Parts: sequence; structure tokens; C-alpha cells
Amino acid sequence: MAFSKVLVLQIALLVSLVHFTMAARELPKSSSSQVDDKNMLFQYHNGPLLSGKISLNLIWYGKFTSSERSIVADFITSLSSTSNPTTTKNQPSVATWWKSTEKYFNLVKSKRGSPLVLSLGTQIIDESYSLGKILTEQNIKQLAAKGPQRNAINIVLTAADVTPARFCSSTCGSHGSLLSSKSATPKGKIYKFAYIWVGNSATQCPGKCAWPFHQPTYGPQNPPLVAPNNNVGIDGMIINIATLLAGTATNPFGNGYFQGPATAPLEAATACQGIYGSGAYPGNAGNLLVDPTTGGSYNAVGGNGRKYLLPALIDPSTATCSTLV
Repeated sequence: MAFSKVLVLQIALLVSLVHFTMAARELPKSSSSQVDDKNMLFQYHNGPLLSGKISLNLIWYGKFTSSERSIVADFITSLSSTSNPTTTKNQPSVATWWKSTEKYFNLVKSKRGSPLVLSLGTQIIDESYSLGKILTEQNIKQLAAKGPQRNAINIVLTAADVTPARFCSSTCGSHGSLLSSKSATPKGKIYKFAYIWVGNSATQCPGKCAWPFHQPTYGPQNPPLVAPNNNVGIDGMIINIATLLAGTATNPFGNGYFQGPATAPLEAATACQGIYGSGAYPGNAGNLLVDPTTGGSYNAVGGNGRKYLLPALIDPSTATCSTLV
């Protein structure tokens, strides 16, 4: 399906709630408001992108229902076109959305390894809150390290009654990288692996981290959309997982594709903040598909017929935001 194009909004000076973090990297402390004009361009910064066969391992921290875990797992398996059957005519797919990230890799072929292939890996369930219900950023890294550490992206998902550091106040999730432990890899070799953290905002800040499925905390107060899986918290998490996964693939170590300063970059999806369909504008997610039975708004179909709302991704060759519908 041809992607519709929406001009990139001038949001480089806005703070994105879905915020990128790297290990041992902090936000700048300078109060200067001057920004290098070159930083305002979405561009490649000569670093590696993720490549090869990568497993997406899910670390469930806190209580999630089996249905909630299935919604996320189905989304992950839907990213691969080989595991995502042809969808109904004129229905865009999750695999089609993910395939658009190939443009990033094609533009840097000289630095490209083998094609990036994602698959669902291990799932670890921690319902006992082993680190408590208030988590530091170091706790998130501890949880991320529980998953396999070679050729992996470990995704930490925290339940609605867990309060990670900065959650809701300045972020809905983050991504970064860690070095593997010698005991976690074959022959004790050290590898760098990526991780993502996303929180369930259902009871803490749905207006910030689950929009457009909840009335926004700030800005235009348009009626919220119906969540496609009838779960505001989980459908909001899908948006943030997708956002951070696109950022991880195209800017895994802080020197890939992004716009703005490296310490607070706008990445593949965050450069198109708030855009989900054509015609989007502040307070309006754009023109979306609507399930005639449930009334849920979506723009992609995944495995088992599930419907999802996924963010627009910036086209690196045209600097415009591409949407599925």
C-alpha cells in the first residue's frame, strides 16, 4: 500500500514524552537556548544500525493478564512478513509498517551488515515485583539484563501499579544499550545489546502516554479514540513499543539516524510525534480506519486479526512523515 506523506511538523524544540536514553548519558545541564541549525535536520550520524537476526525478548514486570501479554506478543510476531499472513484487501499490515524502516538501511549500504530480521524470543514473567514497585533507572537495566544478551533487544514492560523513575513526569519509555555479562554469553564473550522499557500508563498518566485513547492532559481536548484492543493501557504501550523499536533499530547506540542533539534526539517515530494518519494536526491523530464492530481506531492489522495503532515514521530520503493510511 502506498504511504501517504505528511510534512514534518516543527517539533524539534518540544519535549517528547517517549524519551531516548543511553547508558551513562545524561541530558545537558547547559541553560543555553541556542541550537545548531544543522542539528535541526533529520540525518545519519555515521554510526551502526541494528542488523542480522535479532530476538525481541519480553520481560513482564508486575501483573499482566494473559490477554494483555498476547496483544503485545502478537504485535511482535506481526513485524516479520514471513510470520504475518496477507491481510484483508486494502488493510495495511504491521509488517508493511516495519518494512518502511528498510529505507534507513538502504541509504547506508556501505555500512550495512546482513538484513535486520526480528522474531519473538524469550518471555520472562516477574509477578512478584522482585525489585519493588518503585524502580530506579538502574533497576530497569537490571531487569533488561535478565533476558538473553546476544543478538537481542530486551523489552522491559512494567505494570500499571509500578512507578519507574521519570515515568509520567518526563517519559513514557526509553531505549538504550548495555554490555552483556560474561556468564550470559557463550565462551564469556562481551556483547553490546539493546534494551527498551515501556510502562503501562492506564492508571497513572493515560492522558500523556496513552493518547489518543484517552483525553489528553494538555492541549486541544478532542474526544479520545476507542482503543482497538479495548485496553487503553496496553494499546498505549503498543504505540510506545513501536516508537522505541523504530528508534532502537535506526539509532541503537546514539550515533545513527536522528534530529536534534544526541542527548535528546528526535528519532524515526518521535520526529513525527502525534501523527498516525494523513491529515493529522495537534490534538487530532489523523484519518484512521475504524472497526465497524468495536469502534476501535487503527491503522495496521497484525497476526490473529489484531488491530493496532502505529506511529508515523519519518522517511529519511524525503524528511517527511509517512503514514499507513
